[in-house]
Amino acid sequence: MVSDASALINLARIRELGLLHRLYGDVLIPDAVWQEVVIDGTGQPGSEEIEGASWIKVKQVENRALVHALRQDLDAGEAEAIALSEELEADLLIMDERWGREAAARFGIRHIGLIGVPIAVKRRGWIEAVKPHLDALRDVAGFRVQEALYHRVLHDEGEIGRRR
Repeated sequence: MVSDASALINLARIRELGLLHRLYGDVLIPDAVWQEVVIDGTGQPGSEEIEGASWIKVKQVENRALVHALRQDLDAGEAEAIALSEELEADLLIMDERWGREAAARFGIRHIGLIGVPIAVKRRGWIEAVKPHLDALRDVAGFRVQEALYHRVLHDEGEIGRRR
């Protein structure tokens, strides 16, 4: 499993970074994500937790031409995460940026966004509800979740009735 920066940062901010390890074991990130989160993010919430997670492994991307091509539309971390996923034939990429997810789809890379993590955890029976995690992501981490998506997820997970 490969991750972009967003999932790492936001889960660390709500003290739930370990959910990734519990779900997927080792998490691979490219150099650019490490640079963004740990080096450039020094002193930011979650940076130390991410740096100290032995199960987060940094891998160098070999296909620099692909990274360069992806950089036309994406930032360095997103471009490298897609390229790394492609190189390793990763079973999953966690990425929230819309353009990045569309690029991943063009390569046939299976991907989910950050909101997919608590859903997967709930479906495995490890938590009772997604709502506290979504609320923490919005209220504590400052992660933007469109209201319609928020309600759709809670409805789909049986945590609220239909909105009228």
